Amino acid sequence: MKTLGLRDIIGPIMVGPSSSHTAGALRIALMARNLCGSAPQKAVFRLLGSFAHTYQGHGTDKALVAGMLGFAADDLRVRDSFRWASAKGLAFSFTPDPQADDFAHPNTIDVTVTDESGCTVCVRGESIGGGAAVITRLDGIDVHITGEHTSVVVRQRDEAGVLAHIARCLSDEGVNIATTRMFRE
Repeated sequence: MKTLGLRDIIGPIMVGPSSSHTAGALRIALMARNLCGSAPQKAVFRLLGSFAHTYQGHGTDKALVAGMLGFAADDLRVRDSFRWASAKGLAFSFTPDPQADDFAHPNTIDVTVTDESGCTVCVRGESIGGGAAVITRLDGIDVHITGEHTSVVVRQRDEAGVLAHIARCLSDEGVNIATTRMFRE
């Protein structure tokens, strides 16, 4: 049986109304932002499942933009994230897709982010309850990134010795690797 933490019992400290539809959605957008090489300039959100139906009423839209801006779930600026985005030059759009059937979890969002340098990252995230989220797809590759621990995402050739080289480079910089996962196309 899983050990329960305080957040499992009372939920996250957040600007509401919903831990799944606001705090979890914000976390997905924040993780997508953190995968960019520089500040986001444009974000396109494809809302699936329940998000497609409730994104405006539950504040999912404001939370997603707030995550792109780097705000925390308890930051009162979440309520005014559209205004903050305008001031920062962040363009954003929402496409609710209630007919989609290409996802497994009811609280799923596809995010396409373009950063200042012109690089684009495509992320699929699931809000799994209590403000928690998981990235399940990154640029078309199935992954499992929770954001609970520091993660380093490295694109590399799938050849013998490449992972050892990456580990050696991290070790040379004094970085201790707790776990490693390989995701393949």
